[in-house]
Amino acid sequence: VQLQASGGGLVQAGGSLRLSCAPSGGTLSSYSMGWFRQPPGKEREFVASIRWSDVNTYYKDSVKGRFTISGDGAKNTVYLQMNSLKPEDTAVYYCAARRGNRGTGTSSSVYDYWGQGTQVTVSS
Repeated sequence: VQLQASGGGLVQAGGSLRLSCAPSGGTLSSYSMGWFRQPPGKEREFVASIRWSDVNTYYKDSVKGRFTISGDGAKNTVYLQMNSLKPEDTAVYYCAARRGNRGTGTSSSVYDYWGQGTQVTVSS
C-alpha cells in the first residue's frame, strides 16, 4: 500500500486547509488511518486517527474542536479538515495506515504504512 498525501500549503492564522490521503493498492476500509505531524526541530506527534469498525475518532488535545478526520469510501480517501489554524500547527503532516481496527491508533508504532508528508505553514 502506498499513501499519497496532499493539500498542504501556506495559510494565515485563522485559516483552513484540508489534507487528503489516498491509499493506492488497498481499500480504505481495510485500514485504520491516522495523521501525524512533525513540527520544525521536533519529533513526530500524533494528530488524529479514525477506526472504521465503529467510526471512532481520536484527536490530539490541542486540535480538538478545530481538526476533523473523516473518510470517503467511494473516493478511497481520508481527510483531515483543519480550521482555525495557528502558527503552532506548522509542520510536515503525514498520513499513516494500519491493518486492523484495534486500539486508538494514537501511537506511531502501530502503523504499517506512511505517506511522504505534506508541508503546512501557518503564518501569524
